[in-house]
Amino acid sequence: MGLFGSKNKTTLKVDGMTCNHCVMRVTKALETVKGVKSVKVSLDGQKADVVFKGDKLDSEPLIKAVEDAGYKAKEKQRME
Repeated sequence: MGLFGSKNKTTLKVDGMTCNHCVMRVTKALETVKGVKSVKVSLDGQKADVVFKGDKLDSEPLIKAVEDAGYKAKEKQRME
């Protein structure tokens, strides 16, 4: 958390995760997307909270990263 700028966040619904290994795979996949600041993946909630740098991040690269890791994803909500 910084003093400058706002923290932007989006939540992805992730389908197909069944264990902590899945959580690690989705986390690593999302962390590789340019502009991602932090990722928190929940197995119980079947979701991924992604905080990104700047004021804008297209959700398509996030969804593609999750799908490339073998899971289904769609944007759930975005907060600014």
